[in-house]
Amino acid sequence: MKHNYLSAVIGTLCASLLATGSFASSHREAPNITRSPALDSTDFYAFNSYESGRADFVTLIANYIPLQDAYGGPNYFAMDPHAVYSIHVDNTGDAVEDLTFEFRFSQALAGGEGVKLTVGPEGNSRSVAVPLKNVGGVTATDMSAVNFSESYSIKLRSGDRKTSTRTDVAMASGMGTTFKKPLDYIGNKTFTSPAVYATYANSFIYEIAIPGCSTNGKVFVGQRKDPFVVNLGKTFDLVNYVPVEGDSAPGAGDGGGFPGGITQSSMNDDLLDKNVTAISLEIPKSCLVGSGNGVIGTWTTASLPQARILNPQASFNKTEVNGGALTQVSRLGNPLVNELVIGLKDKDRFSVAEPKNDGQFADYVTHPSLPELLNILFKDAVNTTLGANLPTLAPTNFPRMDLVTAFLTGFPGVNQLKTVTPSEMLRLNTGIAATAQMQQSAFGVAGNDLAGFPNGRRPGDDVVDIALRVVMGRLCYPIPVGGVDTDLGLCKPADANVGNVPFTDGAPLNASMMKNMFPYLADPLAGSN
Repeated sequence: MKHNYLSAVIGTLCASLLATGSFASSHREAPNITRSPALDSTDFYAFNSYESGRADFVTLIANYIPLQDAYGGPNYFAMDPHAVYSIHVDNTGDAVEDLTFEFRFSQALAGGEGVKLTVGPEGNSRSVAVPLKNVGGVTATDMSAVNFSESYSIKLRSGDRKTSTRTDVAMASGMGTTFKKPLDYIGNKTFTSPAVYATYANSFIYEIAIPGCSTNGKVFVGQRKDPFVVNLGKTFDLVNYVPVEGDSAPGAGDGGGFPGGITQSSMNDDLLDKNVTAISLEIPKSCLVGSGNGVIGTWTTASLPQARILNPQASFNKTEVNGGALTQVSRLGNPLVNELVIGLKDKDRFSVAEPKNDGQFADYVTHPSLPELLNILFKDAVNTTLGANLPTLAPTNFPRMDLVTAFLTGFPGVNQLKTVTPSEMLRLNTGIAATAQMQQSAFGVAGNDLAGFPNGRRPGDDVVDIALRVVMGRLCYPIPVGGVDTDLGLCKPADANVGNVPFTDGAPLNASMMKNMFPYLADPLAGSN
């Protein structure tokens, strides 16, 4: 990045930026949203599709309902039928959505009142509704035993989400505008085997006709294995591990790294046994980029009507009355904004804010608190272990232009939009070709893979390790770009004493843990084996 560019924007950035550096996923990220898990966005992904033959498409995935235990019956994990779940795209760089895909859900019982059984002897029997969401085995070709179903509609808004006209997104088959969502993976008595469930779930992948777009896209909404990996419990227990690679290389098993440092193991992943609900879209690039430069900014939100009055005589689909203007209650672009960057007092405010108003959170990026917390927790131990006398582990370049560039403006020529408006969005250059699944680096751009995070985000990008290293000053050191170590000119090695240290949470992630085709995320875990 050119120094004259930095000089021109630094004054504005200091006054008008939002922090988004992160090293985990947004599960239960703000006090208010913990009360409404069905509206809690856990992860958001935007990447150039790497399925064979789909190079001209972009995949957008918004995950909701965190920390799902596969065995969470009898109700499992339905979406909120009164909410609006949205995926937004800014293709000009003004931090205002140019396209919004709105998802609204509804739920129904079989036959209107659900499956009923005749209970009691002849002459004294009753027809009684069953308590379960299915009453027998289910397959892609036989869903007669399903007692509960969810469906959804998709609307496309072109322009401001509040004032623009909504247009139906329809099935390309001409079969209408109502899409179905599969049952969660109840277990292997209901679905026989993982292969049977996979076939069943795949039958809910639809080809869609998008208004104003000459090429069809795809959609899938349903339960998936949580693709995120993170050492969640220990991280929030004041980072209860030494967050530096303990082997000479990840997985080497030789203890040749930092003394006492954490080593890679799936047992460090607290989400190993969790599912999520994914809203997945695959859209032709040509229908997303508009008049911009091919870079898009994306994020997801969930909204509710302003007023909710509980029904004291609640029944199915009649639990409350909702009214008033839609109010945003959840928001996610880059991973882990609210958990470890935004101050506790502003977490709920961030959840309801729009990118165009992100200036109110300025100090969280230019003067982030996370590196200072890590310094307090680990400086003395590091100095003792190394026999060193480092004055601080935290970077000393203020304002943190390295973080500004990585998370708020993008890198010129890589993922910076046509107009630069500092704001919290996940930015993707649709013109950079996707990297095939088995060639992807889990470290994205820092791993010499320009198709990965922070140029968008793929399910196999280890954003925990990437962003932890970035927040501790990795961009103050040369990084490989096109195979050549490149000084970005954002800060100097002297500004970050530990900027070249391999920080990690010890929870490994890579693209091989996902599918290599839409909807990419792995099939969910079974509630019963």
